[in-house]
Amino acid sequence: MNSNKAKFDTICVKENLDIKSGEPHVLPIHASSSFSYENIQDSIDVFTGQKEGYVYSRYGNPTIQSVEKKLAALECIDLDNEGYCIMTGSGMSAITTLVISQLEAGDELLTQYNLYGGTTEVFKKILAKYGIKIHLVNLENLVEVEDTLNANPKIKLIYFESPSNPTLNCLDIRGITKIAKANDKLTAIDNTFSTAYLQRPFNLGVDFVVYSTTKYLNGHGNSIAGAIIMNDLDQNQQVWTTMKLMGTNSNAFDAWLLHNGIKTLTLRMDKHCTNAMTIAEYLNNHKRIKKVNYPGLENNKYYDIAKTQMSQFGAMMSFEIDGGIEEAKQFMDKTQLCTIAATLGNVDTLLLHPATASHLNIKKEIRDANGITDGLIRMSVGIENVSDIIEDIELGLGF
Repeated sequence: MNSNKAKFDTICVKENLDIKSGEPHVLPIHASSSFSYENIQDSIDVFTGQKEGYVYSRYGNPTIQSVEKKLAALECIDLDNEGYCIMTGSGMSAITTLVISQLEAGDELLTQYNLYGGTTEVFKKILAKYGIKIHLVNLENLVEVEDTLNANPKIKLIYFESPSNPTLNCLDIRGITKIAKANDKLTAIDNTFSTAYLQRPFNLGVDFVVYSTTKYLNGHGNSIAGAIIMNDLDQNQQVWTTMKLMGTNSNAFDAWLLHNGIKTLTLRMDKHCTNAMTIAEYLNNHKRIKKVNYPGLENNKYYDIAKTQMSQFGAMMSFEIDGGIEEAKQFMDKTQLCTIAATLGNVDTLLLHPATASHLNIKKEIRDANGITDGLIRMSVGIENVSDIIEDIELGLGF
C-alpha cells in the first residue's frame, strides 16, 4: 500500500522510519517492546538463531545490549578472553537471577554474615523456601571456608561482598577463589562498591561479578538496574535463559541512563576516593567518633588486603558515634548538606543508619556481632568540595 494514500487514522498509527542519512551521535533509546521482520523467512532465521536479530525486549534490546557490551569490556579489560553481561531490573534481581541460574533444589550456597541486609533476606526468606540451603560463615577465615566446603559437599556457589556493606570488611578474594577452584565450586562477588575501575575480581579468580548499577556505575541516582558479568559462554547462556524466562530484564531507558553515567565513571570515582580518604582521616581523629570503617586508613584491619586488591579504597565508609541510636539520629538530623537516603553511589554525599534502614530486619544480636551497632552511620561520600562535607559533619557532631 502506498503510505501517501493512507487514511488519517492509519498515518497516526504507522511508524515513519524512512530516514536515509545520518547516524545518531549518542546511543538511542530503543523504546520498543518488539521488533519487525522483512518477511516470514527473516523471522524464522532470527527465532532459530541462524541470523542475529532482536525478537522481544525481554529477550534483548539494542540499547540494553550496547550497555551490556560496555560493562563486559570494562570488567574484562585485563583478560584475553571475551566477557559477557546480562542486565537486569535491579541489583537484587541480578543476585537472584544469578543464583537461580546456577543452583537448584538440593544445592547449597556459602556466604558471609555481614552482607547487605537485602541479600541476606533474599537468601534466607526466598531461596531457602525452594530447597537451596544457605551456610553463613566468617569468610575471612580461610580454614573455616575450606572446612565448611569439606563438611558440606552440596555447596556449589560461594557468594560474597568485598568490601562489605556497611562495615567495609575486605576478604582475601584470591584466597577464597583458590579454595573454591580446588573444590570445584563457583564464586560470585558483589562489586558494587568498587566497580571495575577500583577492583577487578576476574583477575583474582572470581567466576561471576554482580552489580547494582544503580550505584556508582550510574552515579546520578536516576535509574535502577543490575548486571551479571561472566567470561564463560555456557554460563552466560544459563543466566540469559533464566533472565528471559523469569522476566528480570532491564529496560531501555534505565540502560540508557546508565550508559550516560558510565561516561564519567573514572572522573567521578577519582574525586569520590580523594574526598573519602580526607574525611576518613578527619573522622579517625575526632573525639566524638569511636571507630571509622574505611580500608584506606593504615590502622584499619583490612588495609593490607585492600591495598593488594584495589587501586583506590573507594567512597564508602561507616563510622560509629560515641553513644548509641539517639546520638546517631541527632547527628543525621543536624546535617544540612548530606542527604539521608536509602541508597549510595550518587554524586552527592548520602547518609544511612543501617540499624533502622538497610539492616532493620536483621536480628540485633547478629548486627552487633558484625559491627552494625546502633551508633553506626554509613556514608557514601560524594564529589562536593570536601571542606563543605567536613563542615556539615562538624555541624552534625555538634549535638
